[in-house]
Amino acid sequence: MVSAAEQMAANTSWAALGKATDLRKRIVFTLMLLVVYRLGTWIPVPGIDGAELREFMVGAGASIGGMLSMFTGGALGRMGIFALGIMPYISASIIIQLMTAMVPSLEQLKKEGESGRKKINQYTRYGTVLLATLQSYGLAVSLQSGDLVTNPGMFFIVSCMVTLVGGTMFLMWLGEQITARGIGNGISLIIFVGIIAEVPAALAQFFASGRSGAISPAVIIGVIVMVVAVIGFVVFMERSLRKIHIQYPRRQVGMKVYDGGSSHLPVKVNPAGVIPAIFASSLLLLPTTISTFSGGQGGSPIMSTILAYFGPGQPLYLLFFTAMIVFFAYFYTYNVAFKPDEVAENLKNQNGFVPGIRPGKRTAEYLEYVVSRILVLGSGYLALVCLLPEILRAQFAIPFYFGGTSVLIVVSVTMDTIQQVQSHLLAHQYEGLIEKSQLGGKGKRRARRKGTGRK
Repeated sequence: MVSAAEQMAANTSWAALGKATDLRKRIVFTLMLLVVYRLGTWIPVPGIDGAELREFMVGAGASIGGMLSMFTGGALGRMGIFALGIMPYISASIIIQLMTAMVPSLEQLKKEGESGRKKINQYTRYGTVLLATLQSYGLAVSLQSGDLVTNPGMFFIVSCMVTLVGGTMFLMWLGEQITARGIGNGISLIIFVGIIAEVPAALAQFFASGRSGAISPAVIIGVIVMVVAVIGFVVFMERSLRKIHIQYPRRQVGMKVYDGGSSHLPVKVNPAGVIPAIFASSLLLLPTTISTFSGGQGGSPIMSTILAYFGPGQPLYLLFFTAMIVFFAYFYTYNVAFKPDEVAENLKNQNGFVPGIRPGKRTAEYLEYVVSRILVLGSGYLALVCLLPEILRAQFAIPFYFGGTSVLIVVSVTMDTIQQVQSHLLAHQYEGLIEKSQLGGKGKRRARRKGTGRK
């Protein structure tokens, strides 16, 4: 059963979008910033040999380089100024959130409200600069050792580092602006647009392989069916809820006694959304960004081994990917998406309680027990959606854009953005109803005054 909010959202007329000026401004603002991002992916880093890079990426596209290019919107394959993408920021966020759960001083900052949140965001930005600097240096050295540079030397390394770090910080700023002044989650939308923009080229390549006989027609049909089935399964699971019954006691206001009401506390089967898949993918990309460019060009044996064992479809890759998805599903849920202690405290302050469970600590323990059991299904669903297409893709040379992670990101971000648009439309309709009621009340008062004046 859908909630009352979802029923109202379903009855919302999309024609109201023309009257919701604030929502239109947010959508236009978001689209403009996303266009700026896409333009940046085509601006090359100075000093790159374009012909050698294209030839190299043709071979690397079948390995982990394809996934790197997917998460950077193709900027890595073209060595654009956004070649590092938003992944350093995501990696820094992972590290800071892990430290927040383990370091008491950071945990205390988190409890200080808005000021603490700003301080943690500042640490995340510092971590982003550090990680982007390390990755850009490794990438510049690897490009130089792979003979992909026109004028190798220290000047190229410094200019490449400055360009890539600046590009990542600009992307982080774009994401924050979209979240604050646009519509949807800015970081997720940047990854979403990067994947969508490269899908037409991936489709053309996929069907060209079918025409040349490299992929059989049965595999092409099977991939299309698989993608449709995964999309339907993701939509079903993302809308699945576990409703916890909440009871409110009778209350007295003045001389009136109101009966106690009841409601439901909705807990999603996957409270963390697409975040665990993005976090797990970003951790896989950290050690392999450098090995992609140096592994096959005389790089160190360690990097070559990393590329060999952690390539898509390899057992270690699949095992590590699964472990990280499950870990971040639990970690992100309990630290960000659904905090049982805070939910229990809010219910207690509102005089709400779960029937048969004592308010306070007992309620928090019960909620943690319920969410832990739900997450077994939620994390398993995420792992299945991300890994099954990965295995099939590795066996049949299917492009990365048809993998489970990309489909999960596209579907989840689309659903979240549509929900935010519907929320803004509902808020606009409520504001219109309130204004009409206020105007109607003023009209009635004026009519009464006129009637009284005539008498």
